[in-house]
Parts: sequence; C-alpha cells; structure tokens
Amino acid sequence: MQETGREVVIVSARAPHWLREIAADLGLDGYALCCNGAVVYDLAAARPVRHHPLAPEIAGRVVRALREAAPGVAFACERESIAIREPGYVPLWAFPDMHPRTDALEFVREPVSKLVVQHPELSQVELYELAVRLCGEEATVTYSGKQLVEISAAGVTKAFALAGLCEELGVEQADVLAFGDMPNDVPMLAWAGRGVAVANAHPDALAVADEITASNDEDGVALVLERL
Repeated sequence: MQETGREVVIVSARAPHWLREIAADLGLDGYALCCNGAVVYDLAAARPVRHHPLAPEIAGRVVRALREAAPGVAFACERESIAIREPGYVPLWAFPDMHPRTDALEFVREPVSKLVVQHPELSQVELYELAVRLCGEEATVTYSGKQLVEISAAGVTKAFALAGLCEELGVEQADVLAFGDMPNDVPMLAWAGRGVAVANAHPDALAVADEITASNDEDGVALVLERL
C-alpha cells in the first residue's frame, strides 16, 4: 500500500509500546494513533508527536464516582510509555511493564492517556452504561477488549485523531478507508469516506459501516485491499 502512495495508519486502543513490534512486522514507518486517539505516534522517530490526555482532576472524579457507585471496581491506566494497574485489577494478558501495586488515585495525579476499568460482577455493558452516566460530558467512554471499559478525555476518539492527522497530511475525508470491529471503532467508521467492518464485528460497528467484508479469520481486510 505504501508503495502505491497510500498512507497506512494503525489506529488502535493500544498504547505505543504495544504497536512498535506490529508496525515493524508490517514494514510501517508512518504514524500510529494509539490509546483510542489520545496519542499520535511517529513510528520512524519512535516518539509521540501529540498527546490528548485525561486531566488529573477529571480522572480523579471518575475514579471516586465509580468506586462509590460500583464497589469492587478496579482500575488501570495507559501512559505514553507504560501501563499501570491497581492490585485488584486483573490483566487479560501478562505484560512486564505493568506496575503491580499502585492505587488509582495515585496514578491519576498525572495525566493519563487512557483510564481502564473492570468489575468482578458487573457485565461489560452494565459497567459501560454506568461509566457513561457518571462521566457525562467530561470524558469519552468506550470499550474494545473483553471485560474492560476505556475512558479518555472528552472528544478524544479514533475519529478525532484520524481527522486531525488527515488534515495535516492533506488527505480528504472522502478518500479515507477505515477498517474496524468494535465499539471504539464506531466514530472512525462513521467518519471515514468508506468505513468497513469485518463480518464478525460488534453489532454497533456493523450498523454504521458502509461495507461489511469477510471475518478476520477469512482475511476480510485483505479481500477489500486486493479488490481496490
């Protein structure tokens, strides 16, 4: 794709340290939009060029409100170069950079790219709806992986970051092709000139997509790229 003059951009809920190896495997050295759009990362320079963090005062209010409304809730956060979690937070996968014992009210004293929350009893949808109600317009709430709810600064989404990057690169919205599969992809799929969801995507992503391709196991993204 890059050889044809197209800009290929990774847009992910993951932080930069999760994406460097993936980008290298793909031979990409442009930009990655990380933490659901909170971090714009220059892969070639190996550094963030823009950061839209969740402010400490807002993150602190969110932590307190969720603890009061849903006792047992546990938090983690992503920063530009490290992930941190509370002792009660159960990682979905092992990752050596996760600090094992820091209270959320301690790690949100500094801006965080993304606040992540889980609960041992509430379903993901129940926790998501509670977080949306408690955050109001102060923060953006979404989810991608299992059991997790993700909270970013107000207005920060994949679409927000992609629109800003396209403006800088001189790429028209109508010329953007985006692929996605989960609720955190919905704003981006709706914004892009053509939004494509894989067949096994979340219903919210399927609902806004301009096109539905085959599932990820059936190489749905590759089928669209080869056709184009």
